[in-house]
Amino acid sequence: MTRKPLSLTRRTLLGTAAAGALIAAASLPQALDASEPLRVAGIYTVPVEQQWVSRIHLAAETAQARGDITYTFTENVSNTDYPRVMREYAEAGVQLIIGEVFGVEQEAREVAAEYPNVAFLMGSSFMHDDALPNFAVFDNYIHDAAYLTGLIAGAMTESANIGMVGGFPIPEVNRLMHAFMAGAREVNPEIRFQVAFIGSWFDPPRAKETAFGMIEAGADVMYAERFGVSDAAQERGVLAIGNVIDTQADYPDTVVASAIWHFEPTLDTAVAAVKAGEFVAANYGVYSYMIHGGSSLSPLGTFEGKVPAEIMELVAQRTQQILDGTFEVEINDDEPRSS
Repeated sequence: MTRKPLSLTRRTLLGTAAAGALIAAASLPQALDASEPLRVAGIYTVPVEQQWVSRIHLAAETAQARGDITYTFTENVSNTDYPRVMREYAEAGVQLIIGEVFGVEQEAREVAAEYPNVAFLMGSSFMHDDALPNFAVFDNYIHDAAYLTGLIAGAMTESANIGMVGGFPIPEVNRLMHAFMAGAREVNPEIRFQVAFIGSWFDPPRAKETAFGMIEAGADVMYAERFGVSDAAQERGVLAIGNVIDTQADYPDTVVASAIWHFEPTLDTAVAAVKAGEFVAANYGVYSYMIHGGSSLSPLGTFEGKVPAEIMELVAQRTQQILDGTFEVEINDDEPRSS
């Protein structure tokens, strides 16, 4: 099922959480035996193959392989069914529940208030609420890497026309697009952008058709925020920039580079906090920053030597500046527009 854009307000969520605040504050998870694997469950509204969720799933499987957690998951959960699945895992003794609640914010927080001894780490466009201390939020703040891919795209376009296909215009998508656009404009201020959203998190055919339209309108580089865009680019012989995962192996002549999300720092930090009895409401989105190892630029691979050397020197320079804190990529959550 798809995630829907948010319609809640901060005030609404504060009111929702308040009902369970006193109970939750008094009943946070206590320190656990560090040698015992933590029971973790994932709840996903899309298949685990989808880009965004696949990174969470990979991090959980990695932690399970190390023996840090035991992991189970449910995929393709509708927004209307999401609270029920949360309750089932909480009742089953799961100690940490991870997932994404972009379309079910209020209901998810109500469930978390009912289970103060369970830690919840949820993808959310809202910030955490200290009145609900067992509910932390995260997001894929991979704007640093998206900006670097923009530098590359700006050098690779010959038509100065770039197409961008996204799912929904919500903050975690908007900020990546803006960062990418900033990088491309730094290389070529004359670049035009075609921007569209398909209203779905997983509809490759629709994304592909949208991309075809942009290519017909002159785009020779496509920003593939959704699956399906790189397929269109490959069929029409133009280039693509990937997002969240590296798909170059599937599109060796098409995908130049990708902004990669690494969820491991986010999950590992949460697991350690739950085991130590120190899990609290917090913004875990910071662990997606490049400086924390939460994002990176993919290797050029088949495009090694095809991107101008001076651009790759700039990419290396900006990467080091991001890591040492002397260059900051702007975070802009506003909806991007065609220009």
